[in-house]
Amino acid sequence: MMEVALRHPDVVQLDLLGQTYEKKNILYLKIGNRSEQPKKIIWMDCGIHAREWISPAFCQWFVKEILQTYKSDAKVGRYLQDMDFYIVPVLNIDGYIYSWQTNRLWRKSRSIYPGNACLGTDLNRNFNSTWCSVGASRDPCSETYCGPLAESESEVKAVADLVRSRKADIVCFFTIHSYGQLILMPYGHPDKNASNFKELLDLGLQAAEAIKKKHGTAYRVGPPSSILYNNSGSSRDWARDMGIPFSYTLELRDNGTHGFLLPEEQIEATCQEAQAGVMLIVESVHAKYFSGATALASLWHHITASYVAGWALTRGNL
Repeated sequence: MMEVALRHPDVVQLDLLGQTYEKKNILYLKIGNRSEQPKKIIWMDCGIHAREWISPAFCQWFVKEILQTYKSDAKVGRYLQDMDFYIVPVLNIDGYIYSWQTNRLWRKSRSIYPGNACLGTDLNRNFNSTWCSVGASRDPCSETYCGPLAESESEVKAVADLVRSRKADIVCFFTIHSYGQLILMPYGHPDKNASNFKELLDLGLQAAEAIKKKHGTAYRVGPPSSILYNNSGSSRDWARDMGIPFSYTLELRDNGTHGFLLPEEQIEATCQEAQAGVMLIVESVHAKYFSGATALASLWHHITASYVAGWALTRGNL
């Protein structure tokens, strides 16, 4: 991340999000053109569950693709002009390192609470959205342990604090997971529906089609309560509660053949197709917030050019 920031100082800034339970710095990349004016924000976090290794791989891929194309692709260039991308490549750093060094299938954080028989909290059950009501456990030994309180985990608190401080500017929230080949929208609780349900569903279906066109991989779209299982305390649902219009979880490959142990030879194709889906959503979100401004700017340019041409013609005839 430091290397990326050094190589692209014109559009990349490295910032501190917070610290993990084990006091490791959680860093995020802010990618976008420098501007004194407020900009819209696209959020993306990866690696909230330690064993989902394809997730941090995708965040790296996404950053690479953006930085390799923004100068040559006018569309991507406009995104960076109008919006900033906040990318957290690994949120659950403690658990991620533990999954490399000790237990490949470790899921949770590494937090310890006195009196608990087991350690670690499921960070994606710890956000304050119908916290610990369905699809989560109060048993510290469960893989879906929701923690003693909502936002009890320093990693979750770091995300929540930053998002709350910028919620008026954040228009899209991606959290990247595996596995299952799903595009999940709010909500995991069966009694809740997003106010813009149809908009989220329609855009998710378009993203799934873009994914399928890449390598033929089929993704299903919908709220977890309909196509996966009930859950609560997820960052996706919490982000929608905060008023962020577009909030999605992407569950990357596969459908269970390899599960969390996705073969290395599938990394590139998985990232390519996920990139196609994410960028379709980004394009739609950008168009929703900036197409009017772009059209107005184009009209103003046309009027100005016509005026200058007319003035030159009149001057020539004098």
